[in-house]
Amino acid sequence: MRFIGVIFIFISMMSFSQSNRVPSYFGIQYQSVIPNDLIGQTSLSMTNESFNSSIQQRLGYSMGATVRFGITDLIAFETGINFTKRNFDITMELPDSNLVVSDQPSFIEYNIPLNCLIYIKMSREWYANASLGVAVTYKPSSIGRQINPEGLHSFIYDGYVDFRKKIGADFNGNVGFEYRTRKSGFFYLGGSVRLPFSPLFIILTKYQNQGYDLVNLDEFNGSYLSVDLKYFFPITRSNGSSFKPGPIE
Repeated sequence: MRFIGVIFIFISMMSFSQSNRVPSYFGIQYQSVIPNDLIGQTSLSMTNESFNSSIQQRLGYSMGATVRFGITDLIAFETGINFTKRNFDITMELPDSNLVVSDQPSFIEYNIPLNCLIYIKMSREWYANASLGVAVTYKPSSIGRQINPEGLHSFIYDGYVDFRKKIGADFNGNVGFEYRTRKSGFFYLGGSVRLPFSPLFIILTKYQNQGYDLVNLDEFNGSYLSVDLKYFFPITRSNGSSFKPGPIE
C-alpha cells in the first residue's frame, strides 16, 4: 500500500506542475478481461498418474481511474490505478475412480499503467490514438480451497504468488478512438493487450487418500485482451475568484 501511495503523490505533483497550454484530464475506465489463445495461455492441463487437473481462465473485468497528462497537442502520458478481477474454472478428477470436483475462484490484482500516448487527429471531434508502456501490478492475495477435507477423498488447489513477486509488471499496449466535446468531456472506445513479464501465479493441485498423495504443479501465464471504455471529464475553468471582498477590504 505504501507503493500505491507514492504513485498517487507522483500523480498529484504532475497535475500541479502541468503546462497551462496543454491541459490534463481525469477520467474513469472499464475493461473487459478476455482470455485469448492468440497472445498467451488461457488454459492449463496437468496429469500425474491417474490424477488430472485443469484450469481455464474465464471472462473478467478491470475498472478504475485514469489521468492523462498533456505533453504536446499530440503526445500525452497516461496513468491511473485499476482493480482487476480474473475468474477461473478449476477441475480435478480421477477418471478411474469416477471422482470429479470443480470450483470457480477469482483472483484479485491492482495495476498502475504507465503509458506514452500518441494522438492522430481525424476531424474536429474525432481522434485515434495508440499507446505503449508497462503496467505495474500488485497481487495482494492468492486463490485456494480444500474440497471434502474430512472425507476419504480430499482435493486441494492453491494458486499462490511468491512474496518476492507480489509486485510485478506487464507489457501494456492500447489502440482506440475517442470523441471529444467541450462541454460533455471525452468518450473513448478501444482495445488493449496485456502480456505479463512473469507468471500470474503458480498453480498446485493435490489429491489425498489416507496418506496417498498425487500432486500437479505448474505456472499460469494470464495474458489477455480487453475491450476498453473510458470517459474523461470536461475541464471547468473559473471565471474569477469564488470569494467576494468583505466590507473591510
